[in-house]
Amino acid sequence: SLGCGLFLFQWRNVFAHLSVQRRFEKSESHGCTGEGNSLEHLLRLQKLDLEIEECKRREKEIPRQKEKHDLQRKRMAEELEERQAICQRLEVEQRKCYGEIEQQQGQIAKYQQQLNTVKKNEEYQALLNEIETTKRQIGQKEERILTLMEELEEAQERLKADEERIDAAVKRIDAQCEALDEELNAAVEKRKQLEAEAEKAAEAVEPDLLRKYRRIRAANISGPAVVPLDDSNDKDPVCTGCYMHVRPQLVNEILAQEVRSCNHCGRLLYYRDHYEEDNANTAEILR
Repeated sequence: SLGCGLFLFQWRNVFAHLSVQRRFEKSESHGCTGEGNSLEHLLRLQKLDLEIEECKRREKEIPRQKEKHDLQRKRMAEELEERQAICQRLEVEQRKCYGEIEQQQGQIAKYQQQLNTVKKNEEYQALLNEIETTKRQIGQKEERILTLMEELEEAQERLKADEERIDAAVKRIDAQCEALDEELNAAVEKRKQLEAEAEKAAEAVEPDLLRKYRRIRAANISGPAVVPLDDSNDKDPVCTGCYMHVRPQLVNEILAQEVRSCNHCGRLLYYRDHYEEDNANTAEILR
């Protein structure tokens, strides 16, 4: 394991030096071909593709967010309708009590007229009982009306408070939906711009490499299709796509700036320093 680590360390130093030297020589001759250069273009294309995916994800997610807001609106509207229905039921019952009292008062007036026409004591007493019973019923309904008036007043106060609360909540939801609409429009516009850039970037990638890249992406692999090796520990380097160890032979070929695929997940691999630190070193040399 120690010997393998030392071997890889020596390889990295050698190929880092060769990489800088080759790029410097290419810059002197204005050359811009080769697998390494094509992979740089591919990494640029992948960056654009991943940004496009993020835009598409937001384009799908935003309507779902708006659906949740619509559901909130519906629930609040139902809550308000329930409060309104309570007030309406109390008002209807109150009007009904008033109507029944009016009818019973009319009935008492008829009974009193009949008292003047009856001649038998039994009939007279029966009318008096009817009048007394009807008056008690009227008294009960008047008490019920007082109770309804109190309940109605409380229900109307709750309704008013709910209307204010729900009105404020709906305004917040409307503002959020408006912001989501703006975000959706921005995501669509950004995606279109990125797609145009990606189409141009794809033209700079070597055709065979581009086909491999698109085949990997079509396989529904999550995340990037081109990933760097991770050699941050003393063990064998790992693919940062699947985090499985990469065979030493593949590592050597990747260090030599050859495009190779992970023998576990199939992603394309590259050595990070060739496309980050080496770029900085090359710029320093040319300066």
